[in-house]
Amino acid sequence: MKKFINDPNDVVAEALAGLAAAHPEELRVDTAERYICRVGAPRPGKVALVSGGGSGHEPLHGGFVGPGMLDAACPGEVFTSPVPDQILAATKAVDGGAGVVHVVKNYTGDVMNFQLAAELAADEGISVESVLVDDDVAVEDSTWTAGRRGTGATLLVEKIAGARAEEGGKLAEVAAIGREVNAASASFAYALTAGTTPAAGRPGFDLPEDEIEVGVGIHGEPGRRREKLRPARELVRSALDAILEAKPVGDGDRVIVLVNGLGGTPLLELYLVYGEVATTLAERGVRITRRLVGNYVTSLDMAGLSITVTRVTDEMLRLWDAPVRTPGLRWGA
Repeated sequence: MKKFINDPNDVVAEALAGLAAAHPEELRVDTAERYICRVGAPRPGKVALVSGGGSGHEPLHGGFVGPGMLDAACPGEVFTSPVPDQILAATKAVDGGAGVVHVVKNYTGDVMNFQLAAELAADEGISVESVLVDDDVAVEDSTWTAGRRGTGATLLVEKIAGARAEEGGKLAEVAAIGREVNAASASFAYALTAGTTPAAGRPGFDLPEDEIEVGVGIHGEPGRRREKLRPARELVRSALDAILEAKPVGDGDRVIVLVNGLGGTPLLELYLVYGEVATTLAERGVRITRRLVGNYVTSLDMAGLSITVTRVTDEMLRLWDAPVRTPGLRWGA
């Protein structure tokens, strides 16, 4: 294993210190309670958004803290859920009196710990709504979940719900648009290689040179099957078949597309894949109105990618286009 680290046990703490040093005007990192929040939080009267999960998926979630998206993020250890006390501390730190929305990826540890934190927050008089993200259509149940996993659509939920909160939406309204985005989204991923966690010091799984993992999870958990590597055009069409079967879109529908790198895939390949996605959807009469290509929801250094398709309304597009200013996503500000 070759990584730019000091001690494997200190990677997350030292990365948080580096994040704070890199963005002092935008972010505040509480090293004792282990959360990241906006400078100036809480904002009185504003619904706050809090998300989190295991580290190793950067820029998700800490890189999406800032105006137009999250108010706070809770990073657990690598591929490990944040603990309830950590989530509660972040929730209390950004509560401006209008309530807090928890954006939770559908992994068993995340769901349990965020639920407990929400109950503890309620005991202290803080109203919490939860939005569960379960967009991955590759498998119904996996090593880490009951039901579909939460993956690339988390970014879209955080961006669109975050914009609704930023403009003064009420707690129920912010949660409702987040759930609407999740319901309209589907994702599918491939892996060419496994990621390597600092503590383990070796790849999370072995994959022969001529094989790929089809429907891999963002923690490296197994997908639908392994198969021989095929041309990108064929892989894209297979992924889109699965996505559109689960969440149908057709002639005249408008979508946002995310082609997301899992950490070790060059942009050259991601843009090639996006071109194939655009061609395939155009053949089906689907109109791509907005798109993102890059590393947004990663799995350490895994060579792989995911494709997310979200069918959008006018309101979703308006909120997507609203200004955002975070380390990992910014426009219009």
